[in-house]
Amino acid sequence: MSNATVPTDWAYEADDHFAEQFPLSPLDDHLIHQTPDPIRVAATTDPRFFERHWNVFHDSIGEVLVVTGGSFYPNLDTAEAFAIVTHQGIQRSVRAFRRIGANRGNIHVGPIQPTILAGMREWRHELAENGAGIRYDLHWRDTHRQIYRAAYGSLDHGKPAGGQRHVTSGFESFGSVDGWIDIDGKRIELTRGRGTRDRHWGIGRGVGGPRYQPDGKPPKAGWIGGVWIAFSSFAIWGPIVLYPYGDGRKRHGKVRKVHRRLRFEEGTHVFCGGEIDFTLDTGEIKRVRFERIGQQSAYMTCALYGGSPDKTIWQSDYVGDDVVHTDVHDLNDPAVRTALRGLDEHHCLIHCDGETTTGILQPLEPDAYEACVRGDDGWALLGNA
Repeated sequence: MSNATVPTDWAYEADDHFAEQFPLSPLDDHLIHQTPDPIRVAATTDPRFFERHWNVFHDSIGEVLVVTGGSFYPNLDTAEAFAIVTHQGIQRSVRAFRRIGANRGNIHVGPIQPTILAGMREWRHELAENGAGIRYDLHWRDTHRQIYRAAYGSLDHGKPAGGQRHVTSGFESFGSVDGWIDIDGKRIELTRGRGTRDRHWGIGRGVGGPRYQPDGKPPKAGWIGGVWIAFSSFAIWGPIVLYPYGDGRKRHGKVRKVHRRLRFEEGTHVFCGGEIDFTLDTGEIKRVRFERIGQQSAYMTCALYGGSPDKTIWQSDYVGDDVVHTDVHDLNDPAVRTALRGLDEHHCLIHCDGETTTGILQPLEPDAYEACVRGDDGWALLGNA
């Protein structure tokens, strides 16, 4: 065997000669192809095709919340990533942009530098120096069984008519996180932290903002929003119930029905508490009470969900080569919450069956408030149910 140096990470193998070898990349030397095309070539020419990782990390007392993620848009050759840290109601955000290039395995974008240590088991998330004054080094371990699933839109009601169906596919999990977070020189140790994540890919409804919408209007970031809560005996990830590795229950369960009774702030109409009944496929009804912890939230317009706060940048936009944006928002100011509201992730105390822990509720705001006022099916103001 040769003593020549062997790269230890195939994600970083591409040299400058790959510019003359397009569309080949180092990944094409690995025995992993699923179609006749090179790995860099997506199976669809839809510009909204995306690959994405999304992660939420939090402590158990409501001191610090971290939300981070990144997306590749292969048909546009653009990559973006974000990191949000909220501490004592101050939200600090970093957004980074670049071209994808030949290194499809390199998911670093500017200072946002996640590394997959073991696929579907362990990640390392690093945030390097940046203008927002935040850094972190966090080690994530999955604890719950991931199961592939795909949610397809309707051919009958898709827009434009006859276009490819919107689809989000992939997997989700809950897990544990340890490490440190530095905010303006103050280090917070995160031990036995908790969180959730997903790895999704498909045709993104909101990708590209107005320019990829048939009506030319800005797309909403979502409607139903999300809920990510893990108790000792069950864990709900949106419409499914996830089980720990090795659990005797097979694959995953399902949430059959959701009835929300929610409270909102006066004026901002931002969620602050409530209770939700989840009817599971076992027939059980789990009533979970939520209380938002102070202003420990992540306002996801700062991660381009629904466009940037000033609606000038949308997911997949080419902003420039190796560009980094930062901002800081005081969520203790109601005017700031009103300006940023949209798809928002609130760290909450959650209670069910005598157990109390913390989790995340993500409503679309102010749409959730408006649905409760109208009395839409499954939506009500607390006290009016």
